[in-house]
Amino acid sequence: MNDRPNVIEERVTIAGRDMIFETGKIAGLADGAVTVRYGDSLVLSTAEGESEAREGMDFFPLTVDYEERMFAAGKIPGGFIKREGRPSEHAVLTARLTDRPLRPLFPSGYRNEVQVMTTVLSTDQQNDPDILSINGASAALTISQVPFQGPIGGIRIGYINGELVVNPTHAELEESMMDIVVAGTIDAIMMVEGECREVPEDVLVDGIALAHEQIKLLVEAQNRLQQRVGKPKREVTMTPKDEAHLSAMSNFLGKRLDEAVFNADKEARLEKTAALKREVVAHFVAQAGDDAAAAEKKAKAAFEFLVKATVRSAIIERGDRPDGRTPDEIRPIWSEVGYLPRAHGSAVFTRGQTQVLTVATLGSTKEDQMLDGLGLETSKRYMHHYNFPPFSVGEVRRLRGPSRRDIGHGALAERAMLAVLPEQAEFPYVLRLVSEIMSSNGSSSMASVCGSTMALMDAGVPIKAPVAGVAMGLITDESGRYRILSDIQGLEDALGDMDFKVAGTRTGVTAIQMDIKVRGITTQIMREALQQALTGRLFILDKMAETISAPRGTQSVFAPSIVTVKIAPDQIGAVIGPGGKVIRAIQEASGTKIDIEDDGMVYISGVGQEATDAAADQIRRITYTPSVGDRLTGPVKTIIAVGAFVEIAPGKDAFVHISQLGTERVEKVEDAVQVGDMLEVVVTAVRNDGKIDASRRTAITGEMPAPRQPREGGFGGPRRDGDRGPRRDGDRGPRPDFDRADRGPRPEGPRSEGPRPEVQRQPEAASVSDGRPSDSRRPGFIRRDES
Repeated sequence: MNDRPNVIEERVTIAGRDMIFETGKIAGLADGAVTVRYGDSLVLSTAEGESEAREGMDFFPLTVDYEERMFAAGKIPGGFIKREGRPSEHAVLTARLTDRPLRPLFPSGYRNEVQVMTTVLSTDQQNDPDILSINGASAALTISQVPFQGPIGGIRIGYINGELVVNPTHAELEESMMDIVVAGTIDAIMMVEGECREVPEDVLVDGIALAHEQIKLLVEAQNRLQQRVGKPKREVTMTPKDEAHLSAMSNFLGKRLDEAVFNADKEARLEKTAALKREVVAHFVAQAGDDAAAAEKKAKAAFEFLVKATVRSAIIERGDRPDGRTPDEIRPIWSEVGYLPRAHGSAVFTRGQTQVLTVATLGSTKEDQMLDGLGLETSKRYMHHYNFPPFSVGEVRRLRGPSRRDIGHGALAERAMLAVLPEQAEFPYVLRLVSEIMSSNGSSSMASVCGSTMALMDAGVPIKAPVAGVAMGLITDESGRYRILSDIQGLEDALGDMDFKVAGTRTGVTAIQMDIKVRGITTQIMREALQQALTGRLFILDKMAETISAPRGTQSVFAPSIVTVKIAPDQIGAVIGPGGKVIRAIQEASGTKIDIEDDGMVYISGVGQEATDAAADQIRRITYTPSVGDRLTGPVKTIIAVGAFVEIAPGKDAFVHISQLGTERVEKVEDAVQVGDMLEVVVTAVRNDGKIDASRRTAITGEMPAPRQPREGGFGGPRRDGDRGPRRDGDRGPRPDFDRADRGPRPEGPRSEGPRPEVQRQPEAASVSDGRPSDSRRPGFIRRDES
């Protein structure tokens, strides 16, 4: 008897690699369970749905979760607990990425609770599981009993060396100018999200069109899977519209609904609309008799329907928007920088009744965000956080930390700026931006992009170009007519069919996010929307430039000073010192913080340029490699009869011959310098053995000493003691006589066996003659083989 499960599999080749949909092996009790494998990345997606609608539910209760398991990448979670905790930011963003193209594909008015869950079981860290989550969630819903109107497919598109690339790997994305995820049905595009490096709009549309061709293959594979193992879909019972009730309410309202809804002031519009709604509901409840609760619910639903129909009809028929703008008109803009006196950079950006305060903070390299996830990245130096307090929309709501929406909007604004940020080598700061939404009437995420640009420039961050963002909307009808709206406000977002956010510079797009509430849009509508967004973006950039047009030349006095020093990797040990002694001494003396990377890049941060410069100078001295012509100052460490040793860097001495101690003849070294004197010298020779010659005379006159030609027998002439032959360790016997007139008679008596005096030996002659006598004739020196 074979106990193995009946495993069903469908394969489709995408970018030369098989994407494998499999069901029947694991999670057999789930309503729908599918594993998706691509390379060595594998996820399990499941779908569950309640058979009955939840009582009193007035929205579709869909929950999409994305669970990362650290074992998938062969990792153990960090921290004390050593198990997965709250979802990482990447997990939250991937859950949103999965949710958004699925949500519009359920029957209108469906109120049964549905939960979709993706669990990452394996990742090869080259094929991102986020794409697999979209496809897996769609496949699980497709084979389940949930009345899902898909399937959909998800594809990633890159742009490398002028070519569009389908599903690029992590390694390929390092070189890509574009990283966008596209999801759609077999007929239309449902979602686009990603970042670009100032990519032109036409290239972006071509990438989306290419993605759609691949999406069709994925949808076909899921349809084949459904035909083989799909379960019958649950019937959806929909309450038909009461046309008579709607007509009666419309007659009762007359023109008053238009007067309430079409108002540029959000607060006034909300007040008038709410007052009118109360009046209408009270009127129809009074007519209902005994069943007041049901009548109230019915009246409220009918009123909301009429509001939506009124706004959409006015836009489609006449191009009239609630605040009186034309379809392509941007709301009035004003802005201000330097709003907060102690912040490193700040900006207030206001567009209509949407206002954001963005604050930029500069930090040292060790203040980057550590990432504990399945990806290859372990940290990031640029962070953007978005806060949406309840007062910004005139509501009362408990604060429960950042929501998924807050995290998503912050990530979108973060991606929008990545293309224009300076490299760390150019600007060695960690950057944190926080956008506080002060008031919101639509497009607050794009307002935070504009505020971020201005705050960064106010902080003196040398961004490559300003970035602005605008949110585009869409209204369609059943006949196929549509209107694209620029800079949508809250009502147009809530009642419209699309929220299409586009951020970029004057040159191209840097970030994009599109959500659809209908069954998709065509590439032609997307092309028109991108072109209209470009026009709006250029208008906004012009308005921003009136306030600040370029980054400030200096950072705030309250920002930390950071300087960098590049040293050779083999010099890191010298800077750190035994047990960290050297680096601690530098930090304590200068009041700075020093971080050293493995490649030898040293980051020094502190309060004030003077402190960081002092620490940098110390490090440069420690790692200094002398060159001829270098002008240096250091203390005299040792004096001998023929010159002095000057410390030109910690642990590095240069020899200054007596003839180079001054511009006049010096009879005795002590007449010119004393131990401890600070001496400015110029390096005149660097020998093969690393010994250094320097000149005080050159530092005064600017004239380098002429190199001396070697005499017969090498520098210093022939040895006056003759050829003594090889040295021996034992008794070497009597030495040959040689001239000792310059040293006096040799002391009589036996050789001392005690400790020898500490002696500094002069550098031996190398490639350049210094005119010094050889060490056997140098006054003040004792040969090691003599007592």
